[in-house]
Formats: sequence, structure tokens, C-alpha cells
Amino acid sequence: MATTSKAASKPKTSAKTTGKSADAKRTELKEKVDAAQQRNEERSLGDYARNAGESATSFVKEHPITTVVGGLALGVLIASIVPGPGRRLRKKATARSAVLAGALADLAVTYGSQVLDSAEKAAGTGTRKLSDLGSAIGDSARSAGRGASTAAESAGDTARDIGRAAVRTLRELRGRTAR
Repeated sequence: MATTSKAASKPKTSAKTTGKSADAKRTELKEKVDAAQQRNEERSLGDYARNAGESATSFVKEHPITTVVGGLALGVLIASIVPGPGRRLRKKATARSAVLAGALADLAVTYGSQVLDSAEKAAGTGTRKLSDLGSAIGDSARSAGRGASTAAESAGDTARDIGRAAVRTLRELRGRTAR
């Protein structure tokens, strides 16, 4: 009776096989890193600035109150940091910064409402264009359906005519062979 050992049942992997797959993986990883570096090099400063502007705009749209409060807090912080020779000047600076913060808040609210109005107009335009496109697609689909219906009807008529002709031919052949 032959005995099998655990060592005999395990597949053996050679160092060459493991080395080739590791080299292939290493090469693949290196190619991915090179491609990523190439994409990063192709990005310009303008792309980064555009992304930052879009991020700021979306933040203001999503959090207009937070933006106003942040503007006010920034104004107060700047007013308190600015050194002044005396208490009166500091009070004037604080008052001016409050006015400036209020103006910035009004500006942010105005800008936000203009952005929202523009977005609503763009959404309306997009909705109209999509509606027009949907109507055109629907008209084309109805026309194609009518064409397919006509073709199917014509094919049915042709099949019926061919079937009748085949039956006639079979009857004639049966009649000839019966004689």
C-alpha cells in the first residue's frame, strides 16, 4: 500500500515562476506610476485655479450663511490683529472692519443670488432642450414603428401568398401523381 505525504500533494513553485510574476507586477506598477506622473505634469496652473474656483463657488452655493458668518469673523479677526496707537483708533478700525464685513456679506449674498439665478436659467434652458430632444426622438421612434409595421404587414402578405402558391403546387403535383 502506497502512502501519500503532505509534501507530495502540495504544488511546487519554482523560484523562476515566482520571479517572473513578481517582475511582471513590478513592471506593471512602474507603468502605472509613470502614467500618473505624466498626467500630473500635463495639468497646468490654470487647471488647478479653475478647480479651486469651482470648489469655492460650490461651497458658497451650498453654505451661503456659513460664508457670510466666516466673512464677518474674518473681518473681526483682522480688526483685532491690526495694531493701533490707541483705543479710539482701534474702535474706529473695528467699526470700519464691521462695515467692511457687512459690505462683504452683502456682496456674498448678491453673488450667491446671481449664481442661483444663473443656475435656474441654465436648468430651464437645459430642460427645454432635453424636452425638444425627447420629442424628436419620440417622433423618430413612432415613424420607425410605422415603417416596421408596414414592413411586417407586407412580409405577412408575401408569406401568405407564397403559402397559397405552395399549396396549389402541392395539390397539382398530388393530382398528377394520383393519375
